[in-house]
Amino acid sequence: MSKTYSSADHAYREVKERILTGVLPGGQLISEGEVASDLGMSRTPVREAFLRLETEGWMRLYPKRGALVVPIPVAEAEHVAHARYVVEVAAVRAVAVRDRTALIATLRASLDRQRADAESGDRERFALEDTDFHRTYVVAADNPLLAGFYDSLRERQRRMNSLALHRGATDMAAIIDQHAGLADLIEAGDADGFATALVAHLSTVHRLSLSGL
Repeated sequence: MSKTYSSADHAYREVKERILTGVLPGGQLISEGEVASDLGMSRTPVREAFLRLETEGWMRLYPKRGALVVPIPVAEAEHVAHARYVVEVAAVRAVAVRDRTALIATLRASLDRQRADAESGDRERFALEDTDFHRTYVVAADNPLLAGFYDSLRERQRRMNSLALHRGATDMAAIIDQHAGLADLIEAGDADGFATALVAHLSTVHRLSLSGL
């Protein structure tokens, strides 16, 4: 692999990570020169990275002006939340009729890590742990198609979680309390109660009106 392409890959990963974690918020305009200087490389690999990010829908390029970080459209956020609801509720209905001892232990351990992240104020780690918490019970359903589809939403989930934390929509302590409630409902095998609680959780954290759920 050439130096140019390895540098382009590095620039792509770095800029995308900043978008997903909210360091580069939607609506911000950035330039090739700024990123190149920050990463210690020429503009050529940064330009290649920008083109790749535009193709994936994370950026919109404007000649001689720079690259605009595309905000999360409200409709897309609602679509992601609806898709998550369908998958997560289906997963919990599946695990509700099985032994959940190991799953609950894993969820409780995740809650402990979330509390540690909240105490240290590490929002980026918390956002990752948040995403992994929900994924844990999806994977526990032992349905590779459900898990695969859910994983396809992962990057959008990370960005939405980071956005919610950065804008202060819901503080970390409140999110942890909601997660603990979801874990309790899974432990009790109450899939209907979980479905109701999940709608409230997604609606409040992401400021969405999830009609029809």
